[in-house]
Amino acid sequence: MMNLKKVTKKTEFYILITIILLVALVEIRSGQFLTGNNLVDLVRSMIIPGMFAIGCYMVLISGGIDVSFPALASLSMYATTLIFLQMDYQGSVWLIYAIAGIFGLLLGAINAILIAKFKFQTLIVTLGTTSLFTGIMLGPLAASQINIPQPMLDHGKAKLFTANNEQLGISSDMPITVLLLIGLLLVAFFIMKYTMLGRGIYAVGGDEISAQRAGFNVFAIHFFVYCFVGVLSGITGVAQASMMLTAKPTSMLGMELTVIAAVVLGGARLTGGTGTLTGTMLGVILMTIMSNSLILIGIPTYWQRIFTGAIIIIGTGISAYQVMKSKKRVTNIQKEAQGSV
Repeated sequence: MMNLKKVTKKTEFYILITIILLVALVEIRSGQFLTGNNLVDLVRSMIIPGMFAIGCYMVLISGGIDVSFPALASLSMYATTLIFLQMDYQGSVWLIYAIAGIFGLLLGAINAILIAKFKFQTLIVTLGTTSLFTGIMLGPLAASQINIPQPMLDHGKAKLFTANNEQLGISSDMPITVLLLIGLLLVAFFIMKYTMLGRGIYAVGGDEISAQRAGFNVFAIHFFVYCFVGVLSGITGVAQASMMLTAKPTSMLGMELTVIAAVVLGGARLTGGTGTLTGTMLGVILMTIMSNSLILIGIPTYWQRIFTGAIIIIGTGISAYQVMKSKKRVTNIQKEAQGSV
């Protein structure tokens, strides 16, 4: 009974119930949601947002906010693809992923230095670097849609299995990149659950001063988080280009609000210190269903934008209320202590 009460108090429980109800509604109205090809299409659609959400989740837990990851991913992907395309590279796709990850690390380090060393506001910094990365890509690099190296083409076409819909006569392939998402999730889960670094990220997001007094290296934690997001973004950019079978420099721009909304919906506070990877992925699933399935029940797709904006506003309001409530509790405790003296 106690375990049931604990479960029903968790954000993940209510997101899961919402997903089940939404799936039931779409299935009743369309009869096509639970078909194999549609489920595969949904998984395919959540791979890139899911990868981005892992990094976004870490940033929010640490008490920051990053809106630069789509631009960072786009620049890393485009620069890497251009280099290997000009080399006529025919080797392993994992080298391409590694180089894109290094590009992402270097770009992420710009955010890391400005935020960790100079203590600049995370939103302002990442807004600035978004403009910087996009400007470099569209200016000096004169980015436009280009082909991708053969290893990326082969990787993008690789599939785990094919799901057929005999009723409609269509099929969908499960891309092998879903294994990359699973691998990154396992890495992030291990860091956040079983390492002192993960505990430090939660501690810094909860109260930076208290975390520092507890012995955590606040600078190193912030630096790691934004560099890690850079590596994730570089890898995600290559995965996106591979799945699209072409390198389109603007294909990921504008995804930041949807990803942030998914993570906030999953229970992460915008003020930091609270959230789970499970909730984050459930948030991504719900946002993906909203994005891909509204049309099946005749709801205009612009409602997704309204839903996304509402989530961010409500999430910000809840975080602000929780901070105010926490401060009031501390003030009352202090007053009681002074009264007793």
